[in-house]
Amino acid sequence: MPVYAYKGVSSAGRNTKGTISAENLRAARSRMRTDGVYLTEIRETDARTDKKEDGKTESSILSRSFQLPVRIPTQERAIATRQLATLVGAGIPVVESLGALVEQIEHSALKAVFAQVRDKVNEGSSLADALVATGKFDTLYVSMIRAGEASGALDRVLQRIADYMEDQVRLTSKVTSIIVYPAVMLGFALVVVALLVTVVLPQITSLLLSLGEELPFYTRWVIAGSDFVRGWWWALLGLGFMGYIGLRALLRTERGRQVADRTKLRMPVLGRVVRIVAIARFTRTLSSLLSGGVNIVQSLEISRHVANNAVIADAIDDAKTSILEGATLAKPLRLSGEFPPMVITMVEVGERAGDLEAMLAKVAETYDEQVETTVTRLTSLMEPILILLMVGIVLVIIMATLMPLLSITNSLQ
Repeated sequence: MPVYAYKGVSSAGRNTKGTISAENLRAARSRMRTDGVYLTEIRETDARTDKKEDGKTESSILSRSFQLPVRIPTQERAIATRQLATLVGAGIPVVESLGALVEQIEHSALKAVFAQVRDKVNEGSSLADALVATGKFDTLYVSMIRAGEASGALDRVLQRIADYMEDQVRLTSKVTSIIVYPAVMLGFALVVVALLVTVVLPQITSLLLSLGEELPFYTRWVIAGSDFVRGWWWALLGLGFMGYIGLRALLRTERGRQVADRTKLRMPVLGRVVRIVAIARFTRTLSSLLSGGVNIVQSLEISRHVANNAVIADAIDDAKTSILEGATLAKPLRLSGEFPPMVITMVEVGERAGDLEAMLAKVAETYDEQVETTVTRLTSLMEPILILLMVGIVLVIIMATLMPLLSITNSLQ
């Protein structure tokens, strides 16, 4: 369905603008008159219409058609969801709440998405179906909205979705902090080493070779390594790029993901962090879905993808199969061997008490705290290790060049 961008004046006399989807231009104008908006400008946002109305060149139209899709940050989605929950909770009808939400959103891409949702709901679609039509919302989001509409508790479900998304943002930030700092330090070390090998070392090497003295073995190795890097840097970059492409292709296969994720879980220190993060995502997602009224089988199917680990996902899939056969959730999780005893115990208690979602939420909170503690320890541990590594590499290069110079200077004296 075409999308039209419009500018106009509202019934209250204020300037307004936005987007609306309609079958044609006449339907769009009729819709705006019904909403009480006097149009001053309306045009289809499709590239072909832009060409006719704005007289743009073919090259500009093609460049627009090949633009990459705009990524909407999770934090922006969470803020919009919480605002919608407040509006719906205040007793405002969903269509009017969506209209008010569109006016409040500042992110342009998200604003356009919710404008489409508003138009779909105004045409008679349910909120969940309207979200599906945009293609911008995942299965978890849509499933909880559908359950909230069915139970008549849409405002509470929207609040839970916002809480869940904000928790995911915080968890992702904690995990990212483990990677960013070592990556920056390692990149700085590589830049320093590259400058020494390509700029400083060749000048000193020519001086050492001109003196005709026999060089130590480690100096010859450093010189040979420098010559190799300067002569074959293009081949090294090509091999690195090909290796990256090959690794990505391998990780797209089922077997490759299994091997990679199992390797991550077995790593000495980081493996525990990977397992904690996967279980925290799984338990929080399952808790949110169950609290939102989604049945446990569908909740497990959604949660297995959120865990983002093939090994944990297989264990969850086995649990889903066992539940369909009449078993409890705790038993297959214990048999998998991938979940710590505390998780199993909390799940068993929750099932016996009939309050599984609350117990899962407590597990997620506990593991979030463990992630934060572990990240802090790893960051404080990696800092001196990376500094020592960088200093060691630089020291080896410096010693390989200074020691022969000192030896030659002593022999001359």
